[in-house]
Amino acid sequence: MSIGATLQQQSEEFRQRYHAVREQIGRVIVGHDEIVHGVLTCMFVGGHCLLEGVPGLGKTMLIRTLAQTLNLHFSRIQFTPDLMPSDILGTNMVVESPDGKRMFEFQKGPIFTQICLADEINRATPKTQSALLETMQEGTVTAAGTRYVLDKPFFVMATQNPIEQEGTYPLPEAQLDRFFFKLVVGYSSREELSTIIDRTTRGVQIEPEKVMDGEEIRKWQRLVRDVVLAQHVQDYIVRLALATHVDGPFALPVTNKYLRWGCSPRGAQSVALASKVRALLEGRFNVSFEDVRRVFLPAMRHRVILNFEAQAEGIDTDHVLLEILEKLPEKGDDAPVAALLK
Repeated sequence: MSIGATLQQQSEEFRQRYHAVREQIGRVIVGHDEIVHGVLTCMFVGGHCLLEGVPGLGKTMLIRTLAQTLNLHFSRIQFTPDLMPSDILGTNMVVESPDGKRMFEFQKGPIFTQICLADEINRATPKTQSALLETMQEGTVTAAGTRYVLDKPFFVMATQNPIEQEGTYPLPEAQLDRFFFKLVVGYSSREELSTIIDRTTRGVQIEPEKVMDGEEIRKWQRLVRDVVLAQHVQDYIVRLALATHVDGPFALPVTNKYLRWGCSPRGAQSVALASKVRALLEGRFNVSFEDVRRVFLPAMRHRVILNFEAQAEGIDTDHVLLEILEKLPEKGDDAPVAALLK
């Protein structure tokens, strides 16, 4: 079998397995198709996901349902203002051995899992939120000078209420940048809300089936990275990222007017990987410009910081990013890029 035929077969198998997971989630979750796709995209690239929305929209249920469809260890941490870092990571405890000697032994916290639901993450203080920085980036926990490696695959799926809600703390920028996607969960439609009522008020409980394990997830993560990203499409991703940098060579007027800080390199990496997932689901083994545009917002909206003028005018990050997406041409002059590389 040729390499092309093998890749095509793997792509088709990936789509089938992807839709198998999505079908099980759809047995419980009504609507929110783009949100479900975003969460699954994070899973198939090995990234973490942040879901933002007002209470009661099904954010927690979506993540719990995903965990039920996967044969992975799952834990839930309810973030509250009095939660401490040791409540998440674990702590050294004094234990007594059979011969009567006392010693310190590390008791692992709930972060030692494979899917961690960080529920209402912005209700904890920044100190506690920052306890996840090493874990989310490195997949490790360091306690009392000892480094512990978490099982893979490892995902943090976090929910938060909008920061204008009372009793919340904005997430530190360093932590936000470690989330692959930020997904904004909206309200259900009239038909969807009617279906939700039917499913939840008639005494019938639907349980999704387990359809995938950790080894298979890692297999698809490797396949995603093999998808071809042509140089001209990669340059488009690079220019989109640089277009968020104030006073940079690719900055647009909307950038200089409303942004204080642009995205980090993680933003461009996230767009590239998410585009590869989108390409596979479209039956291609190469990324297109349209793939990039479809994933740009969730990959970037939490990585740029607005200035005071934007806040005063009620401008949000999506507004700025959509204008960048609209006005930046797909094909650009190579001169500015060459100048940056000198």
